Amino acid sequence: MVKIYDQEEIAGINIIASGTTFQGNIINSGDCRIDGIVKGNINSSSKVIIGKTGVVEGEIICKSIEIEGTAKTNIVATDLLSLKSSAVLNGNIKVDKIAIEPGAKFNGNCIMQNDGHRAPNPTIVDRPADSK
Repeated sequence: MVKIYDQEEIAGINIIASGTTFQGNIINSGDCRIDGIVKGNINSSSKVIIGKTGVVEGEIICKSIEIEGTAKTNIVATDLLSLKSSAVLNGNIKVDKIAIEPGAKFNGNCIMQNDGHRAPNPTIVDRPADSK
């Protein structure tokens, strides 16, 4: 039997494919997979995945993030940050939980916010027009 989903049930998956360079900010409510290059900020109320060929240069705010590729960024994740063995992360992070596989490279500061006070879910924030 086939289940029919309402449009609101599926937020969608955004993919930046290998060989693609995107310059600008990404704001989304669904999962986001980066296998290409993103030069800009990512604001997601869901999961962000940076694949092995993926490169992100910009700030990331999300619920959870998995990194296999390269990130030159500061990250705020209200749940889990997972660094796979091929990951290279240069930047500061603020997370609830972190998992680092042997071989991963992380250069920066880490603030753990799991002191019994859960951080609010990330919200998508539009920057005021006058904050350029």
